[in-house]
Amino acid sequence: MFKNLLFVLATAGTLCACSVMPAGQAGGGSVADAAEKLRVLMVDPDKAKLEALVADDLTYGHSAGKLDTKASFIADLLSGASDFVTIDITGQVVKVTGNVATVRHTLTATTNDGGKSGNVKINILQVWQQQGGDWKLLARQAIRLPS
Repeated sequence: MFKNLLFVLATAGTLCACSVMPAGQAGGGSVADAAEKLRVLMVDPDKAKLEALVADDLTYGHSAGKLDTKASFIADLLSGASDFVTIDITGQVVKVTGNVATVRHTLTATTNDGGKSGNVKINILQVWQQQGGDWKLLARQAIRLPS
């Protein structure tokens, strides 16, 4: 049947290298699965797992204006400069368009950045891209909630 589908697509002038999976799902799972892996890794960082989940050209914007790359984002998590004790996600909305997906949610967290405890509640936009069959975090932007 798959060969027939390729034949139909090819004869229609459109050849598509696609797999039969639910929307937003690649070999490594859904976009929501990837976002959840990121949440867990931000609380309990693992260098190898973070490097596998994050795109090499990551741009990561914090609500206070700081901008991170893949290397600085991972280094800050591993060193404790950015230390999430807990992270709760609410109101998550995932939208997949081709090999790119957006994830919006509200993040509520307890932090211990550099040994200083705090609490944060911010809105997040994540951009994920399928790379090599897996979803990779390509961009993230946090914004403060309106007062």
